Amino acid sequence: MKNTRISFTFMAVLLVGLSWEQFVLGQNQLASPAALPFILSMANAQLSNLSSIINAELSSHFRFCSRDTDVDWNRAFNFSSNLDFLSSCLQKMNGQRLCTAAEIKFYFDSIILQAPPTASTASFLKLKLNNNCNLTSWASGCEPGWACSVGPDQLVDLTNSQQIPSRIHDCQACCDGFFCPQGLTCMIPCPLGSYCPLAKLNETTGVCEPYLYQLPPGRPNHTCGGANMWADVGRSGEIFCSDGSFCPSTTQKIPCDNGYYCRKGSTSQNRCFKLTSCDANTANQNIHAYGVILLVGLSTVLLIIYNFSDQVLSARERRLAKSREAAANSAKTTAKAQQRWKAAKKAAMKHASGLQVQLSRKFSHVKSSDTEQFKILDQSKSDMDNDLSTSYSRIPTTSSASSVPIEGRTDSQTGHMGMIHEIEEDHDDHEGLHNETRNEKGIKKHVPKGKHSSTHSQMFQHAYMQLEKEKVQQQENQNLTFSSVIKMATNPENKRRPPIEVSFKDLNLTLKTKNKHLLRCVTGNIKPGRITAVMGPSGAGKTTFLSALAGKAIGCKTTGSILINGKNESILSYKRIMGFVPQDDIVHGNLTVEENLWFSANCRLSVELSKADKVLIVERVIEFLGLQTVRNSLVGTVEKRGISGGQRKRVNVGLEMVIEPSILLLDEPTSGLDSSSSQLLLRALRREALEGVTISMVVHQPSYTLYKMFDDLVLLAKGGFTVYHGPARRVEEYFAGLGIHVPERVNPPDHFIDILEGIMTPNADISYEELPVRWLLHNGYPVPADLQQISARHTTSMADVERTNGTSNHVLVEPQPSLAGELWQGMRSKVEEHHDKLRMLLKTKDLSHRRTPGILKQYKFFLGRIGKQRLRDSRIQVIDYLTLLLAGACLGPISDLSDQSFGVYGYPFTIIAVSLLGKIAALRTFSLDKLEYWRESSSGMSSLAYFLAKDTVDHFNTVIKPLVYLSMFYSFANPRSSFTDHYVVLLCLLYCVTGMAYSLAILLQPGAAQLWSAIFPVVLTLFITRPQTSSAMKTLSNLCYPKWALEALVTANAERYDGVWLITRCGVLNGSGFDIHDWGQCLLLLMVTGVIFRILSYVCLLIVRRK
Repeated sequence: MKNTRISFTFMAVLLVGLSWEQFVLGQNQLASPAALPFILSMANAQLSNLSSIINAELSSHFRFCSRDTDVDWNRAFNFSSNLDFLSSCLQKMNGQRLCTAAEIKFYFDSIILQAPPTASTASFLKLKLNNNCNLTSWASGCEPGWACSVGPDQLVDLTNSQQIPSRIHDCQACCDGFFCPQGLTCMIPCPLGSYCPLAKLNETTGVCEPYLYQLPPGRPNHTCGGANMWADVGRSGEIFCSDGSFCPSTTQKIPCDNGYYCRKGSTSQNRCFKLTSCDANTANQNIHAYGVILLVGLSTVLLIIYNFSDQVLSARERRLAKSREAAANSAKTTAKAQQRWKAAKKAAMKHASGLQVQLSRKFSHVKSSDTEQFKILDQSKSDMDNDLSTSYSRIPTTSSASSVPIEGRTDSQTGHMGMIHEIEEDHDDHEGLHNETRNEKGIKKHVPKGKHSSTHSQMFQHAYMQLEKEKVQQQENQNLTFSSVIKMATNPENKRRPPIEVSFKDLNLTLKTKNKHLLRCVTGNIKPGRITAVMGPSGAGKTTFLSALAGKAIGCKTTGSILINGKNESILSYKRIMGFVPQDDIVHGNLTVEENLWFSANCRLSVELSKADKVLIVERVIEFLGLQTVRNSLVGTVEKRGISGGQRKRVNVGLEMVIEPSILLLDEPTSGLDSSSSQLLLRALRREALEGVTISMVVHQPSYTLYKMFDDLVLLAKGGFTVYHGPARRVEEYFAGLGIHVPERVNPPDHFIDILEGIMTPNADISYEELPVRWLLHNGYPVPADLQQISARHTTSMADVERTNGTSNHVLVEPQPSLAGELWQGMRSKVEEHHDKLRMLLKTKDLSHRRTPGILKQYKFFLGRIGKQRLRDSRIQVIDYLTLLLAGACLGPISDLSDQSFGVYGYPFTIIAVSLLGKIAALRTFSLDKLEYWRESSSGMSSLAYFLAKDTVDHFNTVIKPLVYLSMFYSFANPRSSFTDHYVVLLCLLYCVTGMAYSLAILLQPGAAQLWSAIFPVVLTLFITRPQTSSAMKTLSNLCYPKWALEALVTANAERYDGVWLITRCGVLNGSGFDIHDWGQCLLLLMVTGVIFRILSYVCLLIVRRK
């Protein structure tokens, strides 16, 4: 029991203080007034020696409310600085009236074991009866403020803790600086911070002021004595040095001077801060001015950030835009000059050929004409480029019909032609960007590899030069002959990506929870360099088919085989070179178009690519997708308008194109696009196919122009059956063989989908339900049993089915499961789903042979992206900070941080406010971009880098928010503990609740997560502040994080109370169950809890996915 510990502790403390009194009293008969100072100094020295002897015992019993017993002893009972009260008492005292160890123990046992004080009993302290004060013997010394001595020949052992000595002689009023409890006939020194003068009788009320006890009736000679008790501030507040005064000794009270303040129980006055108002006799400094200044200053800064936060990133974007525009203009000018030069060169060669013919006709009779002819040919082929100045002066161009003599050339013309030569020579020099730089005189200077110093302008110029060259090459390729096509296809310089061919045979997908078939008997392949369109009516399983190819069909039972390049390997082994474009436009709305593309390129392209190559890739995608005009525009969110829907769709595709994939799967990329945008997108995909990329896309009723751009077609019927799979140009031929002809002026895909939907009836003796069977029979595939009934009407078809399958016609009827069976099946499928996710996560081997950035580099990229997003969303942060300011300003004045409770009843409001506001703000970290994360993680980006970057950016709020809240709360509440103590506790509290908010945001939907974030801090804080009766409830209370935060705040505040506050401090900590040594442990528990919840959040981040 802590009560026994407290009583024994105070007995030991006061025993040390009184043992040296025995030495003084023993010398009382021999000491003269002149020798009194020497006796007092000797007694004080003996006191110091005795305190060190029992220090170990004090530490063991006084531990829960004293961090350092030596320090607390000195602050409470070190009277060495002023012994006037002791010398005065010794001069007028006859006999030994000081309490022994037994009497001190008896007194403090009565204090601690007594019920807590109330408003009606706060001033009364009733001690138990003893041998001096009982029903038969009640001396004057038993009254409050009085004490008696032992007999004249009797010696008292002050260290005796077992027996109370008999004290009924020579009863007198208690000395100044001592207190004499009612029911005891001895006196105890008052601790420092108290004021214990002799009481004075108030004739009107009959009360001995300031101690509020009355004279005993029937004793006319009895007068008011000294102080009557020392207990907690609620029961003995009258002996505490009053507010606005300080007491350097227990018999002296001095009012506070102007510019100083004195709290209750002070031994010295404290200087007020500047800008604060401290009049004379002030108990506390008024620092509201600091609160107002901080409120105005922080509000102004936050409003500036609220209105001008976008300017930080906009200024940088404008600088990059100017550099990029200059590089683009330079590249276009150079490309135009090169085109003009090539046209002139072509015209010169044409004129040389004509001159050769004329010369051969004129000199055909001369034998040497052959030799001259070859010389002319050699000149036209080899000397034409080297001696261009000579030939250009004589040969007319397309814009000049007459030749110009060589003598007529000027130096400017020579310089111009030299520049054109240099343009043509340097245009194809790709390595010059990395290995060469030019000084101010234009001389090339070699730069060692690995020490590139390319600027943004140089990289943009390199990219746009290459783009202009590709445009010219594309125009030239439109009129190529067959031999030129063969030459271009076999050119080793043409870049082609690693080919991936996906083959699937008898592919079936069944939903585990409902046992519903999504795909049935799908067989075929998707080849590199070709665009395969997947079409069909709604519910045909187009997206499911694409998800199965991408390895994303989780929660489904898959049968059949999917081969990658003829090998039984998982497509997830190639996810670093696989692009998957989802049907929804999952793009970061608070990033620009270019920032979205650059982030995908940085995290997913090979680390071996240089920055210039990445610039070229990104610029090429922006150029071919037609996003130049909106590259610096925000994509936009639901609340904030951004680019158009069609442009957003193209950005969605561009995120996968910038990684230069070998296989690209797209789910309805043209939905919502107009005809021109769709054609622009298909041209970009066609360019990807020319590089050997395997492309498959779900298309919903394309136009005829788009339809003609597809190479292959997969047509699915309802139920996931294949109706056609082959070249797109032969689909009409196949259906014509079935008697289904496309009417004139009707788009073939629309006609086929209407038939499969059942809207139109084919003009043939066949129904749309028979089309899957006809395709299976056409290719010789086995027909499932449930489809044999459909074709039973056709004898021929039925016979083919019998021969193919060798089975009889029957229908399987599956029994319906019970409710318990459905629940069990659902739980089992859920466990299997998570098992499949973990298996794919842990056992998938990378076969893409592309080394992408590691965790540290991706962490850097994520950190930059999240930082930009937070800057653009700074208005939300400003609102959070303003809310904290308002909460601190409101809770500061109303929080009960009084001296009686040390904040036990006031700090819970702070814990609730900081926890609630911190959790709700931290929910946005992971709840707003779940879809974006799922897409990025499935593509191979590091989940750990993503999580660490999010948490790192949130550390800014964890550090700043306690400062914002305390700037108001501390100014208005003005507690005794320091600002630093409060800040450290709230910092650890915010770190803890932020980790909890991560888990709620990942596991729950946004609405439910907000609800639980509000409920948890309120309920747990109210729970830990209620008295706990059972041990189980106490254990549960000790496991709640508000208990740790409250204990840290209260103990930090209690440590500032010393001297006369020692009993109050121990009583409050004992009643609350707190230990003053647990301050660091509470902070450690908060931090460890935050780490544990972060680990749990990361595990949930890996497992939890959208259904």
